[in-house]
Amino acid sequence: MHTGLTTEWTGIDELMMSRALILARQAAAFGEVPVGAIVVDSSGLVVAEAGNSCIVAVDPSGHAEMVAIRAAARKIGNYRLPGVTVYVTLEPCPMCAALLVHARIARLVFGATDPKGGGVVSKYAIGADQQLNHTFTITGGVLAQECSTLLRDFFRNRR
Repeated sequence: MHTGLTTEWTGIDELMMSRALILARQAAAFGEVPVGAIVVDSSGLVVAEAGNSCIVAVDPSGHAEMVAIRAAARKIGNYRLPGVTVYVTLEPCPMCAALLVHARIARLVFGATDPKGGGVVSKYAIGADQQLNHTFTITGGVLAQECSTLLRDFFRNRR
């Protein structure tokens, strides 16, 4: 299985992941699982951003990347988002990974892997395995320790 994962990132990747972490912390303040996502266009401009909102929006599809991609599509005026990069603090689940394929994004950058339900490298290779009609570049591990710690602390405090 080809995962297409690279662990080399740029200063812009780190800056955007830091911003996504702020969104994740904001989501946690509302009792949401702390995940944040940002959509950046090919010129480097932030098009949309969101934190998880499943509980607040009473929406099982309210994952941060889902909400941010929807907002980006509305803002751009197209359901296809070629050339965009999606930054997310946690490896996308299969639902969100499939959304990234359908949106035709160019690149995914994530922080922490999700060994139990990750859709792009941990459990599946959606977006990279060439079994679907679109693939995208994947960069993982950006600020992984900070992203993992935020999630671990959140769940520890809920128990």
